[in-house]
Amino acid sequence: MSLQSLKHFFNPKSVAVIGASVNIKRAGYLVMNNLLAAGFNGPIMPVTPKHRSVHGVLAYQKISDLPIVPDLAVICTNEARIPDILIALADKGCRAAIIVATEGQASTSSEIYRLAANYHIRLLGMSSLGIISPHSLLNASLAHCNALPGNIAFVSQSAAVCTTVLDWASSKGIGFSAFVSLGDAKDIGFPEVLDYLARDAKTQSILLYIDNIDNARAFVSAARAIAQHKTVLVIKSGSSLLGAKAAALHSRGLFGHDSVYDAAIKRAGLLRVHDLHELFAAVETLAYSRALHGERLAIVSNGGGLGVLAVDNLVEEGGRLAELDAPLMDKLNACLPANWSHNNPIDMIGDADPTRYATALKHLMDSDQVDAILIIHSPSALSNSEETALAIVEAIKQHPRRKQINILTNWTGEAAARPARQIFANAKIPTFRTPTGASTAFMHLVQYRRNKKLLMETPISVPDHIIYDAKAATDFIKEMLIERSKGENDQPVKLSTYCTKPLFDAYHLNTIDTHIALDITDAIEKAKIIGYPLAVKINSPDIQFKSQVHGVMLNINNARELDSALRSIKERVKKALPDAKLTGFTLQKMVASGLALELRVMIKQDAIFGPVIAISQDSDTRDLQTTLENAVVALPPLNMALARYLVIQGIKDKKIKVKQQVQDFDMQAVCLMLTQLSQMLLDNPQIEDLDLNPVLVSGNNVTIVDSQITLIQSEANLPCRFAISPYPKHLEEIIDLKNGQTILLRPITAEDEVRHQLFDNSQTKEDRYKRYFSQRGSMTHEEMAMLTQIDYEREMAFIAVNYSHKEEQDIVAVIRASTDPDNIEAEFGMIVSRDLQGLGMGSLLLNKMIAYQQSKGTRYLVAMTMLNNIGMAKLAKKLGFKIERDIEEGIINMHMELTK
Repeated sequence: MSLQSLKHFFNPKSVAVIGASVNIKRAGYLVMNNLLAAGFNGPIMPVTPKHRSVHGVLAYQKISDLPIVPDLAVICTNEARIPDILIALADKGCRAAIIVATEGQASTSSEIYRLAANYHIRLLGMSSLGIISPHSLLNASLAHCNALPGNIAFVSQSAAVCTTVLDWASSKGIGFSAFVSLGDAKDIGFPEVLDYLARDAKTQSILLYIDNIDNARAFVSAARAIAQHKTVLVIKSGSSLLGAKAAALHSRGLFGHDSVYDAAIKRAGLLRVHDLHELFAAVETLAYSRALHGERLAIVSNGGGLGVLAVDNLVEEGGRLAELDAPLMDKLNACLPANWSHNNPIDMIGDADPTRYATALKHLMDSDQVDAILIIHSPSALSNSEETALAIVEAIKQHPRRKQINILTNWTGEAAARPARQIFANAKIPTFRTPTGASTAFMHLVQYRRNKKLLMETPISVPDHIIYDAKAATDFIKEMLIERSKGENDQPVKLSTYCTKPLFDAYHLNTIDTHIALDITDAIEKAKIIGYPLAVKINSPDIQFKSQVHGVMLNINNARELDSALRSIKERVKKALPDAKLTGFTLQKMVASGLALELRVMIKQDAIFGPVIAISQDSDTRDLQTTLENAVVALPPLNMALARYLVIQGIKDKKIKVKQQVQDFDMQAVCLMLTQLSQMLLDNPQIEDLDLNPVLVSGNNVTIVDSQITLIQSEANLPCRFAISPYPKHLEEIIDLKNGQTILLRPITAEDEVRHQLFDNSQTKEDRYKRYFSQRGSMTHEEMAMLTQIDYEREMAFIAVNYSHKEEQDIVAVIRASTDPDNIEAEFGMIVSRDLQGLGMGSLLLNKMIAYQQSKGTRYLVAMTMLNNIGMAKLAKKLGFKIERDIEEGIINMHMELTK
């Protein structure tokens, strides 16, 4: 359904209140009261058969009696009446409704959503507090107070959290562009609201309170799109297993693992906070701060202890103190007492007066060594708190760098500090009660900056000699499914180490030669060929984890030890699992692992986000929840940059412990292994579960020692598809041009940034002017990253690459199209190297894009070009576009209807 319908929630021209009441304890009373108190300047139409008027406003007995079609209806009745109300609203022509404060039977709820979908009515709720849109003077909610106008949007699944945040923000004078309570979000959810807010000029930052997500791909896609332009912070409930289940029950949804939510939030470019205290600090920081230009923080205080507390928290969070260079030290020496700290944090001594604060602040703001400043003040009889605050506000106001540098303040104390904190709030300067709270707020800005920077890092390509054999892998999996399923098509197939080698070989993953022995005699004979020392393991379709039944023995050095070990294994297993079917033994040559790092690498299925890749050193845990808690997690697909980010995070979080002077650890090799596994998963959706335990890392040699893989017959049996659209390899196409030149036409990837930059720089001034409608210089890394690191869910770029001897060379043409969130219209742009123009390249590219957008169900493909770009207009007309020349604007509009 179109995002156009959401405008009726944020900016309606008229509102009907269904179930309006004069009883102060009824929802219909509160909604009417809030609408009137907010000053909504459109018609407010109460609907109730019980009263002639509500709050002095003429009431209507039935929906059909309304004099006009309401843009928005607020339903305040009990759940049993809602189906009939929806039918009446549909008959009237209303297409947007809020269901406030209603919880009932799941069967009734399903009927309500079914009716709404059938009648094309968008629903906010059920169990919603409502919506507040301060710039539209709209308060269609049950909130106890109105929201002030501002530039932050708050979107929450919890009504209780809404009222808490609203109450706090009102006391701080912090305003909002929108305040949305989603309720159970079965129709309008986070993805739609994020897409709407992305286009809202009054919204600069967004805060989300999430219980659970229903549509993982839609959420991640919308979040990635908005995070490129606006700051988005998330508080996610349910960090524990019990909490996750409670959160899911609260919003009637599935529950996923917290570590996977964390990975998704980071991958989307959002920043997570973990409690309401952090959230309040984040709100204040977002309301008054700007994007950081750097991370160097200077701390100024009239008490050394407070500065040290701020530094301790900063260092613990991974922050960075600014270094005071010689010119800055000279200026500070001139204005501060001789016994000041002569270091950062800058302790100006307890008698620091307003002049000392203001002068030191000016010198710090003058310095190019400082990106942000935290000003701390503790109550003192020698320094007036309010006068100091006023002096600081004035100093900031007068400084030319006030818009380039972030200022945070911490006035400690309660009654003595409260007036000063109000002065800062009025001046729109972030102010906090504790040094730790202030430094944490600063680190929110830092971490958000780092997240965005990491996501825009250009990944290196997988080495040229690694060519995946997806067909060999697919054939192997098909063979295993047929051979092992025994006609039971719905049953998963489990593969152990001895039979997984062909799959890993297809993706150049190193394994140990593995041999199968049917009995002890066979094992002793094969050991003569393999050589000692050996590792031996029991084989049984009834035993998934052999170590749990002591079915593994290592460092077997001769035939006598082998015979004894195998007999001991059989005896122990029979005693532990007498009914288990034993099919023999697995034999492997021991790997020298003394200096190697042992890792556990897994692919697991999350109920919300689908397959995830996890890495840890926890070799014993079998429980999925505990396994993921002890691991770092990423959503596929992975490239080399994302894999590196995962490993670095694992080391930082101490989930991966590298003994630097003992172990030879090659991070690049580990990242390559993770990227290869990611590709294996993408090519083979029948892989439900994978556990590599251990993986030995010794220098650049990464070896899989033991593996367990679970295959399923059909991808439909998985809980959900990939949360992030993978590279659409099926769209690759090799084409021979008229001049005999061979090109590869394929979707763009993040690894293409360098060659795309070279292609863009190689274009003539005339061609660049036609493409960009202006003379522009070389693109920055950030701009080029946005063009290459695309979301295949909502945009597409095809590049034509010279292709010789099965090797890719330079880019010779590009076409890209961006689709609106409703998939109604896609706008394209195209550029072809001058030496290939006239060879049919443009026609190939545009036909490729037309076919792609048709396959996506897009209704229209549009573009515009300069009036003098006659070649583009002729091509578009030839392919079926309608051409309209706008002489006044100097452009040609091209328009094609893709679906009839």
